[in-house]
Amino acid sequence: MIEYHADDYGISIEQCRRILDCHVNGRLNGISIMPNSEILEEAMEMVRPYEDKIAYTIHLNLRDGKANAPKEKIPHLVNESGIHKVSFGKYVIGSYIPWIRRTLRKELALEFKAQIDRLMPYFRDGKIRLDSHGHYHMVPVIFDAIADVIKENGYDVTLIRVPRENVGLYLRHRKEIKSFKLINFVKVAILNTFAKRNIRKYPGLFRKAKPFDFMGVMLSGQMSYDNVIPVYREAIRLSKEAGNDLELLFHPGSVHEKEALAGLNPEGRWFFVDKWREKEADALKRLPIV
Repeated sequence: MIEYHADDYGISIEQCRRILDCHVNGRLNGISIMPNSEILEEAMEMVRPYEDKIAYTIHLNLRDGKANAPKEKIPHLVNESGIHKVSFGKYVIGSYIPWIRRTLRKELALEFKAQIDRLMPYFRDGKIRLDSHGHYHMVPVIFDAIADVIKENGYDVTLIRVPRENVGLYLRHRKEIKSFKLINFVKVAILNTFAKRNIRKYPGLFRKAKPFDFMGVMLSGQMSYDNVIPVYREAIRLSKEAGNDLELLFHPGSVHEKEALAGLNPEGRWFFVDKWREKEADALKRLPIV
């Protein structure tokens, strides 16, 4: 099975429409839903006509907007307004300092329970899937907190995204790919390393929540048709030969509404207005069936 997936669903009504258009007029069949969305009820009502054809995933969010847990219970994660304040890098550092790790792990578990519980009513069979905004969930202390909250609350998790990529696939087609960001090689190296650690530490969890093969970080922010098509067929072939499902991750939901942008992390707002989001939506509408 191939899942053509869009992250960040639920930031604004217009953004939701742009994402759903990629299902109506394209291949989109999976979305990750922001659990702290201020328009969650409206966003989920919009997707209701397609709920049998679009897979839902909880997009655990530690980067944009307000936390779901009360701010007084997670003071190390949020500022005085209850808005997430800790960067990916600081979570990485905190993963390796014992006294910081213990505090973060406890507070993260509280926040993740609040996020999962807010979206749980939309999973009719009680089975949930998890990933995260910016792939934060791969950071060791964050993944440990996720494992804690799954065990403590008995959540039935059938999939956890592992954004682990085959670098050789892209190197073989590097002359055909129209544009590359060198920083994405660094991101892939970091995420691949964390993925090995998490799978090794929690084999039982991943036996049940078996991850798909994945494509989307190496071309993060540039998953246009021209960039994806050179590696598209080989990625699908390799997954089929291994007997695995494949997730292709896109970010087709551009955000232009001022009120919605105001709730996003200032350092990352450019990503939501970038012209490449329209190109990624175009790719979802043009990729062939293989």
